[in-house]
Amino acid sequence: MLLKSKLFGCVVLLVIVSCSQEANLPVSAGFGPDPVLPPPPKVFLPTVNIAPAKGWPNGEHPSAAEGLTVTAFADNLDHPRWVFVLPNGDVLVAESNAPPKPEDFKGVKGWLMKKAMKVAGSGGPSANRISLLRDGDGDGKAEFRSLFLTGLNSPFGMELIGNAFYVANTDSIVRFPYREGQTKITEPGVKIMDLPAGPINRHWTRNIIAGQDGKVLYATVGSNSNVGEKGLDKELGRAAIWQLDLESGHQRIFASGLRNPNGLAWEPESGVLWTTVNERDELGSDLVPDFLTSVQEDGFYGWPYSYFGGHLDLRVKPQRPDLVGKAIVPDYALGTHTACLGLASSRDAALAGQFNNGMFIGQHGSWNREPPSGYKVIFVPFHQGRPHGAPVDVLTGFLSKEGNALGRPVGVAVDKRGALLVADDVGNIIWRVAGQE
Repeated sequence: MLLKSKLFGCVVLLVIVSCSQEANLPVSAGFGPDPVLPPPPKVFLPTVNIAPAKGWPNGEHPSAAEGLTVTAFADNLDHPRWVFVLPNGDVLVAESNAPPKPEDFKGVKGWLMKKAMKVAGSGGPSANRISLLRDGDGDGKAEFRSLFLTGLNSPFGMELIGNAFYVANTDSIVRFPYREGQTKITEPGVKIMDLPAGPINRHWTRNIIAGQDGKVLYATVGSNSNVGEKGLDKELGRAAIWQLDLESGHQRIFASGLRNPNGLAWEPESGVLWTTVNERDELGSDLVPDFLTSVQEDGFYGWPYSYFGGHLDLRVKPQRPDLVGKAIVPDYALGTHTACLGLASSRDAALAGQFNNGMFIGQHGSWNREPPSGYKVIFVPFHQGRPHGAPVDVLTGFLSKEGNALGRPVGVAVDKRGALLVADDVGNIIWRVAGQE
């Protein structure tokens, strides 16, 4: 009986994974300040098109844009998600996966989603650590690595202010003492802020960035659902960017209505905070584009009631026309279901001329679009503090011709020598993209 049940489950999973509503629009239609937003289709089953996670064959690597080279900075990592560069050039990488979420995978749909995550390369146990990588001889490859911090809880974002090192666990922000050059932190951390988590915790990643004066931290918290279907009471404090005053401990929601914000970066010319956001699912392959946007203080960006301003999502009951009426239109769409996560300003990069002014973005790749989208690192050029022009591919080739995920880019950061570092959580590699010398 148990064998029959497992076989039935596998058949159902294969059916679900093979379900796909093909896109009517090219992925490019979902890019830019004015993306094409067709009427929502009547969807019987959500589009599911998962690229099985395979990893890189020996000797293979992604393809860099003309004029750039790509090499492995470090390999044999355990699901590297986020990277952070210390002032002395040491590179920290959060090796992390989702925490236990006992209420998220209940029922047939939950079971199927859990199985699908494993196909996509997620869902394994979390290493719960931050590793330090050091390239002491300057050859572009880390020859030294150390366990910098262990015993964390699905860590993701990192920040350093003076001698205080901050880690965003899935449920808290923790502060540790840091001395320049040290390769391991053994002192216990101090929790300075709780972050919404709990037994569902659908979007578990938490990123942080310091205010430009070093007096506050901003923290991202994704939603607990796709469009509030688990109950809006489960969304308190979520789908938002929080602000924490480090001296007083006062905390507040800085911006809301952001389904799943991840990347955070300061635009150097304007001094404005920007973020990448994963938009909602189950509206077919052509909706809804993920986006890059400036973050307005006390701004509301629509989730779950609407998207891209006043485009209503009629699945959400009851509606809130008062909130929809003030929903901010995002600045720049990044393609449907591209799963944009990493974000880094090019201010300190030393790549080719076309990458002088703008933002690098890691697109983790779709699991619910036919044909797939994302699976690359792109660059959005800026002019006078705002996006200007079409995106440029920086690193491609993460998806094989057979539709397998050889890698999936996540966090991006610029190292001390101006090269771009890219965390690949399927290849378990940190890639380094540099100009040709």
